[in-house]
Amino acid sequence: MENKKVLLGMSGGVDSSVSALLLKEKGYEVIGTTLELFTGSSCCNIETYIDAKNVCNQIGMPHFTYNYKEEFRKHIIEDFIDCYSNCKTPNPCIECNKYMKFGVMWEKAKELGCNYIATGHYARTIYSEKYGRWALAKSDAGKKDQSYVLWSIPKDLIEHILFPLAEFEEKEQIREIARKNNLKVANKPDSEDICFIPDGNYKKFLENNSNLKPKEGNIVNSKGEILGKHKGLYYYTIGQRKGLGISNPVPLFVLGFNSAKNEVVVGEEKELYKKEIKVNDINLLLVDEINDWIDVEVKVRYSAKSAKAKIKQEGAQISVIFEEPQRAITPGQSAVFYDGDLVLGGGKIL
Repeated sequence: MENKKVLLGMSGGVDSSVSALLLKEKGYEVIGTTLELFTGSSCCNIETYIDAKNVCNQIGMPHFTYNYKEEFRKHIIEDFIDCYSNCKTPNPCIECNKYMKFGVMWEKAKELGCNYIATGHYARTIYSEKYGRWALAKSDAGKKDQSYVLWSIPKDLIEHILFPLAEFEEKEQIREIARKNNLKVANKPDSEDICFIPDGNYKKFLENNSNLKPKEGNIVNSKGEILGKHKGLYYYTIGQRKGLGISNPVPLFVLGFNSAKNEVVVGEEKELYKKEIKVNDINLLLVDEINDWIDVEVKVRYSAKSAKAKIKQEGAQISVIFEEPQRAITPGQSAVFYDGDLVLGGGKIL
C-alpha cells in the first residue's frame, strides 16, 4: 500500500494553504510545517505562524514549526554576503530551495515517516519516458511558473515532490478556492521581496550583517577613462542605468567591475550584450553529464524569456553559446537549461 503521507511547507500565504486543501482532497495524509529561518523576515514572523496554524486547524491537519535559523544563516545569508563581496548578484530563493525547502525539510519529512514533501510552488513533476526518470517541469502558470528557481534541487528527490498548484494558470483561481473554503488568507497579498530584507534595502542589510562598508572608487568606461565616482561596488549591478551620477550624451549602463582596482565599468547599451557564457555549480536533473553540444533553451534570470542556445559540459563547467546575444547577463545569477518544458539542469553564471 502506497505511503501517502506528505509534509507540506506552509508560509501562511494563500498558495500553500490551498495546496493543503488540494492534497487532502486527493487523499493524502498531510502534515503542515513552517520553518523558522530568519527573525523579522516577511515569511518568518508571528503572523505567518498563526496564519499557517489556523489554516491547518480549520481543515483538520497537524502543524509544526521547526527552527532552522542557523542553517539558513550558513547557507543563504552567508552566500548572499559572499556574492556581493565578490561583485556577483545572488538569488537567495534558489539557495533556500536547495538547502531548506528541499534539503532540511525533506530530512524532517523522513523523520516523520513521510514519503513526499510538497510546496505551493508553480511547477510540476512528471515521469519522462524520454529520459527514463522523474523530471522537474514547467507548470501551467505561464509567467508565474517557478521552475527556474528550482533547478538546484536534488534530482533523486523529484519523485518524492508534490506541487499541487501545477495545473493552475491564474492566481485568482487559487484565491477563489480559498474563498469558497472560507480561508482567512484568501486575499492575503503576495510577498514579492527577499524574505529576510522586507524593506528591500539590501545595501543596509549588507552593512549591518557583514564587513562590507561603502568604499568610494572610480567609475570608468571600457577604455579605462574615469567618468565619475561610485559609492561602493555592492551598490551596483550589471545593466543598472539609474544612480550613476554621470552626465553623458548617450545613456550609460553598468557593464561589470574591476574589483582589484575598485572600479565600476560602464558603457553603452550595445556593450551589455553577450553571446557566450560559462556556468559552474552545475546541477543536472535529466542526464548525468553532457558530453557533446546539445540544443536547449536557456533562461538567465527568472523574468527573462527562454533563449535558444547550445551547451556542452567541460569538467565542472558548462559552456553556453546563444543563437542571439543576451542582454545584461549577470554573474551570480542562474542559467537554467530547458528541453521543452523539462528542466535539464542549471548552474551559476561566471
